[in-house]
Amino acid sequence: MPKLLNPNLAKLHRNYTVEEVASVFGVHKNSVRAWIKAGLPVCDAKRPVLILGMDLRDYLRGKRRERKRRCGADELYCLRCREPRSPAEGMVDYIPMTAATGRLNALCPVCTSFMNRYIGAKGLDKIRAKLDVRVPKSQQHISKSNLPLANCDFE
Repeated sequence: MPKLLNPNLAKLHRNYTVEEVASVFGVHKNSVRAWIKAGLPVCDAKRPVLILGMDLRDYLRGKRRERKRRCGADELYCLRCREPRSPAEGMVDYIPMTAATGRLNALCPVCTSFMNRYIGAKGLDKIRAKLDVRVPKSQQHISKSNLPLANCDFE
């Protein structure tokens, strides 16, 4: 699984060698060489290979943009499939986090893993038009129970 690289680690007005880029981003030198073969611009064809910080930052931002996937109004992102998908049987659970936001939970129809999506309370109405939204009832907290404890020695 590729890790997210922070393009802002590359300084704009600095030249980097392949080894320096590898140490800044914590990747192997061969990864940087593969980036060069894939289109990362270099200063010239001479040795040592120098990479401008501005070009490196633009290249990494472009790679991130290519991988980004936007979810539709009725889709959640499946981390296992790495694709936006509509939930299985059109059913989602809404778990409120705060008064204004919450989380949608659903099952992926392809790999049956859990999918999550954070959503504002205002956006919930749009989701309800397309999906069956269920708000699970939370269980009563143990301290709010009026019944005595079962393992208590008190009378």
